[in-house]
Amino acid sequence: MEDLWMQRTILSLAGAIALIGFTAGQVAFAADAPVAVRTTAPSSDWTLTVGAEGRWMPAFDGASRMVVRPFPVFSFRRVGTPERFLSPRDGIGIGLIEFGGWHLGPVGQLRLPRRVSDDPVGLAGLDNVDVAVELGVFAEYWWTRWLRTRGEVRQGIGGHNGIVADFAADAVVPVSSQITLSGGPRVTLASANALSPYFGITPAQALASGLPAYNVGGGVRSVGAGAQVRYKWTPQLATYLFVEYDRLLNDAASSPLVTLRGSADQTQVGVGMTYSFDVRGLW
Repeated sequence: MEDLWMQRTILSLAGAIALIGFTAGQVAFAADAPVAVRTTAPSSDWTLTVGAEGRWMPAFDGASRMVVRPFPVFSFRRVGTPERFLSPRDGIGIGLIEFGGWHLGPVGQLRLPRRVSDDPVGLAGLDNVDVAVELGVFAEYWWTRWLRTRGEVRQGIGGHNGIVADFAADAVVPVSSQITLSGGPRVTLASANALSPYFGITPAQALASGLPAYNVGGGVRSVGAGAQVRYKWTPQLATYLFVEYDRLLNDAASSPLVTLRGSADQTQVGVGMTYSFDVRGLW
C-alpha cells in the first residue's frame, strides 16, 4: 500500500512536469513567439559534447568498498544556444521546450549492472543485477543566472522496473572566464521495485549469503550534496573535478546488505574531460 502511494506520488510529479511544460510552451508560443523565433536555431543544427570521466565510487549501492570506473559523457544542444551547465547527476536530456529560465523534455540514464565479482565479499551469496535503462522527463528552472533547480522522473527497464525521481539545486558561480564553481543539495525518491534488486534479500539469497531476508518499501532513498569545479581551456575543451555525497535513508539504509556489509554513506569523486563540436543538418 505504501509503495502504491509512492508510485502514484512519483507519477504525479512526472505528470506535473509534463503539464507545466505543455502549458508553459503554449504560453510562450502565444505570448512570446518573436523571442522564440529569434533565439531558436534551425532544429537540424546541433552542438554535440562528448567526453569521458573516471569515478572513484562504491562497488555497489550501499557498499563501503570503493572502485574506479570509467563513464562516457554525452550531451547536445541547438547550435547558437548557450552552453548548458551539467551536473554529474544529470541524465541525458533534450530541451524540447525552452523559454525564459525553463528547460523541459525527455531524459534518460543508464544504471550499471551489479556483479558479484564487483565485491565478492560484500555480495557473497547474492545475485547479479542486469543493466537498467531509466527513461522519463526532466524540468529545470534558472531562478537567476547562478541558481538552477532540476527534477527528473524516470521509469526503469531491465535491471529494475521501478520509478526513480531525482531533485537537485545548484549554485553556479563563474569565478573567471575559465573557472566555474557549482554545488548544492540533492534528494532521491524511489519505488520499492526500483530499490528491491539492489537492497532487498530474498529467502533464497538469505540462505546462500547468511544475511536475513529483507523486503524493501518505497520512499526517500537518499539525501546529499555535490560540488564541482570546471576549467575551460578553450571554447570547445573543458576539464572538471567533482564530489557527490549521499546518505542512504529509510528502507535502503536499513537493508542488511548496508548495515552488515556496507555503509549508508555513499561518496563519489570524479574527474573528466569534454569536447564540443557542431554537426550541421543532423536531422
